[in-house]
Amino acid sequence: MPELPEVQTVLDTLAFQIRDVQIKDIQVRCEKIVEGDIGSFRSSLIGQHFRFFQRRGKYLLFLMDDVTLVCHLRMEGKFFLQDPDVPFDKHDHVIFDLSDGRQLRYNDVRKFGRMEAIEKKDDYSVFRDLGPEPFDRSFSLAYCRDYLKRRKKPIKEVLLDQSFVAGIGNIYADEILFACKIDPRSSAFCLSDEDMKNIIANSRKILKKAIKAGGTTIRSYTSSLGVTGLFQMSLRAHDQKTCPVCKAEIRKIRVGGRGTYYCENCQKLKQ
Repeated sequence: MPELPEVQTVLDTLAFQIRDVQIKDIQVRCEKIVEGDIGSFRSSLIGQHFRFFQRRGKYLLFLMDDVTLVCHLRMEGKFFLQDPDVPFDKHDHVIFDLSDGRQLRYNDVRKFGRMEAIEKKDDYSVFRDLGPEPFDRSFSLAYCRDYLKRRKKPIKEVLLDQSFVAGIGNIYADEILFACKIDPRSSAFCLSDEDMKNIIANSRKILKKAIKAGGTTIRSYTSSLGVTGLFQMSLRAHDQKTCPVCKAEIRKIRVGGRGTYYCENCQKLKQ
């Protein structure tokens, strides 16, 4: 699943490409992608312009003239900008005909992605029960201390919980915990204030660096828009063989059902 840097990269790229462009028509070729009534979805968006582009966690928010188009890419969702003469791919499921003559095509091999048109708001800080953004001031030591003191789950699992902090997924959770020298199996309520400060600081540092690099292309969410994510060149734990610090083997285990990479030597278990 794309994480915060990949979603931000997709959003920034689309903002550059389609800002103020109008939707002339919509073809829905797979109805399960669209939440709610297809007719209402089409009628609420046709004639609207892409005005503003926001991200909330892993959701893309396209603020139109009167409504907001919400999209979650899930496992395989991608956007392509194509000339109408280009033949459809069998996995092109929602096609937006644009006023500049191009088509914005939503492609999803597994059909897990979802989109819907919702009422336009001025503030999306309270949205889908998501926790604070990693860059928000509300993602603070006091917040983490209050939240984590009640959680006995492994800290890796908590970092993946979008109600704790929005946007962090499997790859970046591994990288954050490696940078913090914390074993991903450590119980969340056992972390010290210093551990929590490190999680906050490294979350921001690593995610900023990943956004600047265009995310990773391990699952290629951004290359469909001509962007090559380079952050995989900076990964220190996830999908690596050797620890860059001590040269020990990077182990792969499962935490909360997710493949997890860590250095047994550098990352200490908190119990």
